[in-house]
Amino acid sequence: MVRDILRMGDPRLLERSREVMPGDWPALATLLADMRETMRARDGAGLAAPQIDVRLRVVIFGVERNARYPDAEPVPWTELVNPVITPLDTAMEEGWEGCLSVPGLRGVVPRHAHIRYRGLDPQGRVIEREASGFHARVVQHECDHLDGILYPMRMRDLARLGFTDVLFPDSAVIDE
Repeated sequence: MVRDILRMGDPRLLERSREVMPGDWPALATLLADMRETMRARDGAGLAAPQIDVRLRVVIFGVERNARYPDAEPVPWTELVNPVITPLDTAMEEGWEGCLSVPGLRGVVPRHAHIRYRGLDPQGRVIEREASGFHARVVQHECDHLDGILYPMRMRDLARLGFTDVLFPDSAVIDE
């Protein structure tokens, strides 16, 4: 089922999510199905459970081709429960980000250039990967939602926040 996405300004987006516990696992399949349908319906690169008003540490992400991110390299489809991110060095990269909870806007956000992330897949098996580039950016962005952080809160310069259609007028990049 396609769910409504909370938008910036809703105080529920600022709450920290709790870890998925054993009693939560039976409902996880339905939650993940709803998240997949919602993300695809909005042409997103990822989605965190808090964005659909579920305060659990669950994120999904993956990109093959996406009109919202036409220059992005592919990111493997991943459903991640109780993720933990570890920066692998101090290097930071700035890049444009958008968000389904911040529709129509883009901003330049600093992110760790190289990370390791770890969590569980929907069957409870460990996933551990290293990521850089757009892959690392997507993982960090989605996991920030689990801690009540929206990308504008990470921006260093709000002069680099603007409406997508103004910033990229000749681009195929679209945001709802």
